[in-house]
Amino acid sequence: MSRRITASWCAAALAAGCVAYPVPPAVYGAPGAASFERSWAAVQQAFVDQGIGITTADRASGLIAGQRGGIQVLGTVRAQADGSVRVQFDTRGNTASDPQLIERVNRSYDARMGR
Repeated sequence: MSRRITASWCAAALAAGCVAYPVPPAVYGAPGAASFERSWAAVQQAFVDQGIGITTADRASGLIAGQRGGIQVLGTVRAQADGSVRVQFDTRGNTASDPQLIERVNRSYDARMGR
């Protein structure tokens, strides 16, 4: 009888130590995923950081245009079908007067986005 009681206690003790908890369901986004609003604001601030006067900011079309000296800078922000955001910068005009402007705008944008 004492063997059965001891065996029962051992079985109960082992069973008590074997607990499995289910993983709660969750949706995880990509780390640092960009939203349209965050990207839009970062493009505007990158222009300001580099002394580019904003002449057009049309959120509906995703276009921000600005001017610095003889250089026109265009920033486009587009929401992609997969939920990501695409940002592109282009320059037009007398780019030889400040050939590094586009790189500085890109760096300012990346810094604003925490990259």
